[in-house]
Amino acid sequence: MSSPMSRIDRTLSEATQRLTDSHSARREQSNTARLDAEVLLCHVLDKPYSYLFTWPERELTPEQLKQFESLLAQRIKGTPVAYITGEKEFWSLKLKVSPSVLIPRPDTELLVELALSMPLSNQAIVADLGTGSGAIALAMAIERPEWTVIGVDRLPEPVSSAKENAILNRINNATFTEGNWCAPLPDQLDMIVSNPPYIREDDEHLSQGDVQFEPRSALTAGKDGLDDIRIISQQAIQKLRSGGWLLFEHGYDQGMDIRVILEAEGFTHTSTRQDLSKKDRVTLAQKPL
Repeated sequence: MSSPMSRIDRTLSEATQRLTDSHSARREQSNTARLDAEVLLCHVLDKPYSYLFTWPERELTPEQLKQFESLLAQRIKGTPVAYITGEKEFWSLKLKVSPSVLIPRPDTELLVELALSMPLSNQAIVADLGTGSGAIALAMAIERPEWTVIGVDRLPEPVSSAKENAILNRINNATFTEGNWCAPLPDQLDMIVSNPPYIREDDEHLSQGDVQFEPRSALTAGKDGLDDIRIISQQAIQKLRSGGWLLFEHGYDQGMDIRVILEAEGFTHTSTRQDLSKKDRVTLAQKPL
């Protein structure tokens, strides 16, 4: 990639090989090298994916090639693609992201799907705790424009990020506020959803892949990963209306423990749903009528 001009197809091929080699050198398993190269090149060209395959013979300018080299070098060092480009798609939204927020993941769409399927009134008031980039809150808000959605995060940077993403996606029925879990919420909520920190503090995966670049405070929650889920469960039972719902995203082996926590707080109709990989992913419960 040292020539002054480079074809799109050759640039992608060389970048894919370099990314593959970098994963091997770090002894990391990854099958995203080609996709990563495509995303970075689309970002440099400001073009959709289809452009890469429609015009493979097009050549990059020296400026474009230099910019691509810079982004590729960051990815080779392990920096997540979303942090390099500053954006990530989730649901039908394009979201700005930064190292102060978690990168929205496809698994979390199950939490959104289940939230949207709950039997709520048209004028429901719902909350998203630990909102980060606002991904969950904004996905619910865009699908249910008649709902009032409140996103909460304990740090100012994610709150600012979520507000910016609401403006960028022209969503007017979601607001974001700084606070500690349920503390800033009104009473009589119809539903609370959360993708809280749930990783055990000694989990070996914290030093691997994209996770090592994400904010640790948004990932870990005590020795068993359930500290924040316990706190939210205690608080949520007071904030929900009778018949209101609480939904958590969590780790693949935590469903049973979370159901026990919820039932101890007085919730009923607890159940755990699985993701596309047939792993426990979301647990939900209802405040008694």
